[in-house]
Amino acid sequence: MAVKLSDTPASSAISRPDPRSLTSLPQILSSLSDFQTQEAELSTSLTELLAASEPITSALSRLQSLAPHLDGLLKDASTLSRNVCSTAKTAERIGGRVQSLDEEMRRIREAGDRVGQIIELKSSLTALQSSIESGDWESATRHCARAMSLPSEVISGPFAEFAVPTSDSHLPPAQTLQEARMHLLHVFRTNFEQASSSRDSAATSRFFKLFPAIGWEKEGLQAYATFVVDSVRVRAPTSAKTSSPLYFITALTSLFESIAMIVDQHQPVVEKYYGAGKMKAVAERLLDECDRVVKDVINRWQEERSINRKLSDVTNNTPTPSMAAVGRRQQPSSNQDDESVDPREIDQVIIEMSGMVGRWNLFKKFLLDSFEAPDTSASLPLESIGSQMVFDELLVKYYIPLEVWYVRAIIDKAHRLSQPDLTQPATTTTTPDDVFYILKVVLLRLLSTGSLNAVERMIEQLRDILEKDYAGILKKKMDDVYRSAGTSGQIARGEKADRENRLAFAVILNDLDVSSSHLERLIRDLSNNGAINQYFLLPQQQVVKDDLSSLSSLVTKFRSTSRVGIEQLFNQLIRPKLRNFITEVYKDVSYVLDDDAYSNAEYQDLVRKRFIKLWDALMDEYKDSFTDANFRLLFGLVLDALLRPWERFMMGLKFTELGAIRFDRDLRSVNTYLSSQTAFGDGREKFVRLQQMSTLLNLDSEEDVDEFYNGSGITWKLNLQEARAIAALKI
Repeated sequence: MAVKLSDTPASSAISRPDPRSLTSLPQILSSLSDFQTQEAELSTSLTELLAASEPITSALSRLQSLAPHLDGLLKDASTLSRNVCSTAKTAERIGGRVQSLDEEMRRIREAGDRVGQIIELKSSLTALQSSIESGDWESATRHCARAMSLPSEVISGPFAEFAVPTSDSHLPPAQTLQEARMHLLHVFRTNFEQASSSRDSAATSRFFKLFPAIGWEKEGLQAYATFVVDSVRVRAPTSAKTSSPLYFITALTSLFESIAMIVDQHQPVVEKYYGAGKMKAVAERLLDECDRVVKDVINRWQEERSINRKLSDVTNNTPTPSMAAVGRRQQPSSNQDDESVDPREIDQVIIEMSGMVGRWNLFKKFLLDSFEAPDTSASLPLESIGSQMVFDELLVKYYIPLEVWYVRAIIDKAHRLSQPDLTQPATTTTTPDDVFYILKVVLLRLLSTGSLNAVERMIEQLRDILEKDYAGILKKKMDDVYRSAGTSGQIARGEKADRENRLAFAVILNDLDVSSSHLERLIRDLSNNGAINQYFLLPQQQVVKDDLSSLSSLVTKFRSTSRVGIEQLFNQLIRPKLRNFITEVYKDVSYVLDDDAYSNAEYQDLVRKRFIKLWDALMDEYKDSFTDANFRLLFGLVLDALLRPWERFMMGLKFTELGAIRFDRDLRSVNTYLSSQTAFGDGREKFVRLQQMSTLLNLDSEEDVDEFYNGSGITWKLNLQEARAIAALKI
């Protein structure tokens, strides 16, 4: 509104000409009209301003009415400010005096405390000297500990140096206390050594507890460590002769048990009086003595067992299973029977090594459990001590080479002494049982060492040995069977020689199948064996199980070799006989049948009878000589080779409605017979295409093939084109 009032006259003045310059009546009238318009606008603006002033006037009236109240509040506030300022000044003056008094009281209390500490120091030193003179070592320790508990600035301060010395003891209190501590250390050490020498457990325990109370923890632990090391060192030797196979194992077991017993029984006592983790220093001294004893025992074992000579013997007499096993049919291995190295001696040495290493790793596991702590500084460096290095060298230098030689020698011997195992339903030899029994012994012995490094290395070696010296030799035996089948002597013997070759081949295949089963069961049993939890640390246990599981690759190798052998046998002996199999079954058989012909075919049942006769002649000898797994594989190969020609043969026939019914009955009877011959039921799955052919042939003549194919819900093995061709066979 104000803007309008200020701007309108200005803008009108700018646009309106000067009245003095008006010269005509129209110009004068126009200017007068403008003045009248401006007058009306100004009147309207003034009216609006007068109407808007009423709220302002009302507000001003209310503010004027509040003025007396505000004047009263101002007076009250001024009065309160004067009173508070006066009180604050008084409080500040009194507070300053109180603070001065508090400071004086604090200094008085500090002086009193210092005087009390000096009095306590003087009385403690006096009582300490009196207890030392009377030989009351517990009281002397108690008074010494009281004096040591005082702050060092009190003991070494000038006030104590002035007030504490007496005519009898003129030295400064710090020096007096240190001399008393040194004297007590000498007394405690001397009495502790005398008590330990005389096997006085009460006196030993008495003085052992006094060391840490006066700050001689390290010295007390050293004295105690010397005592327990001596007790281990003077332990009576085992009474058995060194020729005993358990002598050295027992010697190390006795050493480890004595140290473990000390740690188990004394660790709570040491930690009670010296603090948590203080047993570590004692254990390190014990392990130093352990290193010395272990090295001595292992050296004597090497000399007593002539271990280096045995290692040289096995190195120079490596088993050669490939020549002995494959050539055994041609020549007896009499030279192998007279062995220059007796595997039983090597086995005994390996048992001793695994026993000694296993005892060490059990002992190490016990120590790790006993000194397990979040702080790594409290743990023992067991991987770098001398004993660990000795046993690591023992495993790498002697155990693994001798164990490898032993396994190879046993496998070689198992091949050479292989005999038919008449206790099994299918014909096998004694080789798989012999080999995998020894393999189980070897693996259990390996686990009992408790060495993860030995397990990893030995598993790798065993995998190579089983692949080359065992599975490889069985494969060579199979190749040898058919190489010998082509010789003039075998040809002259005729059918009998073929039967012997087939049996020999089946036996080798059965050995491979039994081997895969043995190995699977062995891996499963060992993975769940308690030896893993007993000998290995928790982080190592899964690694060991994974290493054992790596042997599963050999199961695949055995089965692959077995499958190749069965396919070879099938291709050479069975496939040629299948060429006329279906033709013989369906000789003079027609499915173009009327009522009489159908009844005659039902009566004769030629297809089922001929199939059973030909099948039995073909498969009976294999069914009796093969294991279930091998026969299942051969059974599948025969059906795969038989069904395609069967389907093609059916496509060359014609079918009436009764003929299709007869074909379905023949097919079901054959399928039922084959299912009765096996326990694994693979036959029905392989007959699906023929069964679907029968289904199509038995459709009603009015039913559309395409519609049935697409709407029946059957999972078809036949395509639509084949379905149409089959349906067209009906006449």
